Amino acid sequence: MKKVALITTGGTIASRENEEGRLVSGALASEDYCDLDELPAGIEVIIFPLINKPSMHVSLNDLNQIAGKIIDLFDEGFHGAVVTHGTDSLEESAYYLDLIIKRKNPVVVTGSQRSSAASGSDADTNLIQSICAAASEKLNDIGTVVVFNERIFSAKYVKKEHAYNLQGFESFGYGHLGTIDGQKVILYQKPAERQVYPATLKKIPKVEIIKCYLDADGAFIDTCINNQVEGIVLEGNGRGQIAPEQMNAVLRGIEQGITFVLTTSSEQGRVDVTYDYYASAHHLFKNGVILGSDMNSKKARLKLIALLRSNTDVREGFEE
Repeated sequence: MKKVALITTGGTIASRENEEGRLVSGALASEDYCDLDELPAGIEVIIFPLINKPSMHVSLNDLNQIAGKIIDLFDEGFHGAVVTHGTDSLEESAYYLDLIIKRKNPVVVTGSQRSSAASGSDADTNLIQSICAAASEKLNDIGTVVVFNERIFSAKYVKKEHAYNLQGFESFGYGHLGTIDGQKVILYQKPAERQVYPATLKKIPKVEIIKCYLDADGAFIDTCINNQVEGIVLEGNGRGQIAPEQMNAVLRGIEQGITFVLTTSSEQGRVDVTYDYYASAHHLFKNGVILGSDMNSKKARLKLIALLRSNTDVREGFEE
């Protein structure tokens, strides 16, 4: 018998319509939307209602609580864990859990695009298939994954691709790791490596994201400096270029000891020192900005937070 922990946190999957016909996230208790009648034999599921929030209300402190609970349950003999979550920030939460949970046991994050009572809801299918995935030996040692619409995605690259369509998530340029056919887990590929940084510091560093666009200036960067942030992720364009008026603010931030990581707004590809001009990726790199590889800005922010909390060298962490 495989024991799987079902940790519920709210979101659309736990929502219910109000009198005006609008969804109230987290209005349902776990037992009211977790229909486990279709579970295959050989899996025991125990429900742990941990938080009950819309996903944009979930904090990193909440995620640390969830991670701690998962680790404790694995130490108690649970084989896998499923976290139900709202879809708006699901990709961020899944990757953060991937970065800080150092266990071989499967961790699966899922949710639904439509409430459990809506016509054509994906809630039951996603939930049952996620539990099957969490009970599977095939998902051992590959970190946290997202199961959605019969597909298994790596937490590092998964992204919400549609606001409402049942095919809500995709991994652009990388594909999914496998599928779930009914209740059968089929794995096609695995991540080449795991990057896990268990925290050694309780404090969560303040890290912000700054978008780069035509005629952007340094005002937002200066505000971050004045608010004493510890890190800034620059979402550059193409290979990693930023607007020239932002460059002086970046240099001021570096002088203040702020860690800068450069990413690209492009859906696929890596930042690189291809061009040599003012405010190019090469210019930023020469002045101390860390290249964020192929990560999008949201994921790079979470990785920077995890690296800072673990006292790991940030530059080495992004070069892995």
